[in-house]
Parts: sequence; C-alpha cells; structure tokens
Amino acid sequence: MQVTDFRRDRNLKELTEHRTVVLPVACYETTITENIHRYIPLHWHDEIQFVLVTQGEAFFQVNEEKTMVRAGEGLFINSGCLHLAEDLHDSGCVYICLNVAPEFVLPRELYTAYVYPYVQATSLPYIFLNPQKEWGASIVDAVRSIYRLVSGQPLMYEIDIMQQLACIWKNLIAGGFPLEYKQEERLKSERMKRMLNYVHLHYAEKISLEDIARAGQLSRSECCRYFKKMLHQSPLSYVIDYRIQRSLLLLRQPDANVTDVAYLVGFNSTSYFIDVFRKVRGVTPLAYKKNWSS
Repeated sequence: MQVTDFRRDRNLKELTEHRTVVLPVACYETTITENIHRYIPLHWHDEIQFVLVTQGEAFFQVNEEKTMVRAGEGLFINSGCLHLAEDLHDSGCVYICLNVAPEFVLPRELYTAYVYPYVQATSLPYIFLNPQKEWGASIVDAVRSIYRLVSGQPLMYEIDIMQQLACIWKNLIAGGFPLEYKQEERLKSERMKRMLNYVHLHYAEKISLEDIARAGQLSRSECCRYFKKMLHQSPLSYVIDYRIQRSLLLLRQPDANVTDVAYLVGFNSTSYFIDVFRKVRGVTPLAYKKNWSS
C-alpha cells in the first residue's frame, strides 16, 4: 500500500498505523515521487524501520546524517529518529518499507537484553544494509520475504513473519555495534522536535525566529545552527516551505480559492504566496489546482 500523504501530528510523529490486522507490522512499497510533496518529508515514529530500495536511488537523512541508498541496498532506521527521503535525480526510486513495533521483534523474555539497549542507543540512528556483506544480504532477503508474506498472506504467515524478524534482528546486532547513551544527543533531538512542533502548530500565524528558538529553549543563533545542520536551511525558510506543503492539500479541495488558501497557511499577501509557490513548485497555485483537478 503506497502511502502518498501520511499524516503527522504536531510533534512530527507519523500517524499512519503500522500494522496488519493482527500484527504490529506494516510492509508496503513506496514510490517517493508519488508522495504529494514528491519526497518523503521529515517525520519520526516509535517503530523501527527497515528500508530496501528496489529501483533507482535516493538520499535518506536520519537526524543530521545523510546517506545514499541504491537499488538492492537498504537501511535500518531506529525508533524515534527524525528522517526524510528524496529521490536522486528523479531516478524513479521505489523502496519496500518495513515498520515494526520494537517490542514485537523478539519474545518479551528477550526484549530487555537484545532489543531495548539498541533502540535506546543514541549511537545507532541508522545502519546501512550492505548486500555485499553476508549479514546485510540476509537482512535484505528477509525484508523481501516479509513483503511477500504480508502481500500474499499464506496460511500461518504471521508465524513466518516472526521467524523472519528474529533472523533480521540477529543479523543486525551480531555486527557488534558500539552502544552509547549520550544525554546531549537525546536532548538535541527533543529540542529539534519541539521547534518543528511549534512551526507545525503555529504555521498559520505570524512566526518569528525568537518564537521558534524559545520553543527549543535555545538562543536565536543556536536555533539557526540546529536548522542548518539538520535541514540545511534557516528556521524561517522552513516555515515558508511548510506553509507551501500545507497549501497543497487545501488547493486540492474542489472549492478552494487561492487567496483563501494563502491566508489559511499564514501568508499575508496573495501575490507573495503565488511568487513563493511558483519558485518552490515550478507552477502557480492556480495551475497546480487545475492540473490536480484534470
């Protein structure tokens, strides 16, 4: 199931329910450019995530780090980590996305020793899954198997999924990754989430740099440094981009008016909204609305 516009709450936490009817597991194929934004916007969720690129290539950013993943390669993204994905050079990137509740990976008796220390570690925001290495190839094959099981749902497929998950996790942690628990890293992530939360809650209002910095309990200069490092843009540029993102959904409404949409998403000038929209999307808001309706 392609998720073209997954919902996020005001903390950027994804609201898509990652589960089948029975299991706290979701596995589906995603084409990045079919998302309403043509990329997967910044978000996070409690579930751990395994990504397997099956076509094209994409940049995945996890917290502050960015890595390229090509067809046949994969990525493990840890619980609670901010992440986004962008298709590289319109390559038609498609990937299998496997989201799993951490407590479901292994039986409860093994969770404390073999899962909890890894999902809590600040030193493991993501792990690149290299199919050229035996452990990476095993994980990639298991993700493919789970995708087939979720899609086909053969008899007792739930048990097969549990077996594959145990195989994935054993191969992942067998690499002996060093585990660190740095409070400053956890605090940095929480501050960033609070600042983004503020923007997402107040985007329709007048927002100043001071407002955003205050939400993260930072100075203005530190606030700018956080955004530049994480999002490669200024806080106020992010506000404008987010307003444009929100306008896309409104413009798709049959009776939407460009002027009304401009004010609803926080622009105090229709002409400025049109200019910014054209720069970001390559078309005017009205042209976007007409293209969507046709």
